[in-house]
Amino acid sequence: MIDPSISTFLITLINIGILFAVLRAVLFKPVTRFMEDRTKKVQHTIAEAEKTNTEAKALLRDYEERLQSAKEAGAAIIKAAEEQAQKQAAQIIAEGKEAAAQALDHGRKQLEAERQAALACFRAEAVALVLSATRALLQRELKGEDSRHFVGLLLQELGKNSHV
Repeated sequence: MIDPSISTFLITLINIGILFAVLRAVLFKPVTRFMEDRTKKVQHTIAEAEKTNTEAKALLRDYEERLQSAKEAGAAIIKAAEEQAQKQAAQIIAEGKEAAAQALDHGRKQLEAERQAALACFRAEAVALVLSATRALLQRELKGEDSRHFVGLLLQELGKNSHV
């Protein structure tokens, strides 16, 4: 006969085999399938995250390029505005200089006209003075000494009026 320890061993071995077959059918296959599904989901999530990360990096590069373009466009606009402002300032300065030159020229012409008017007035007064002196001399009998005296007075008057 079979020794009780061998029969126990065989029964235990059969029990383990049956338990293994039952557990494999009931537990291992669903757990393995669950683990495989979970692994696939994690791999899919990782792939999605990498894809999103790649897209985000592409968007970041695009935004950085746009920002750089905007900075360059802004710098160009500022430079153009500065150049325009300098042109306008130069134009305003040139117009101011031209207006000042015109005012100065007008002032010179007016001063020359006033000088000419004063000179004409002086000449008229000199003529009137000479005529007055001549009339006074003709009305009176002149002596040589009187002639010199009147000529001196006439020259003094002409000298005073010429300084005006």
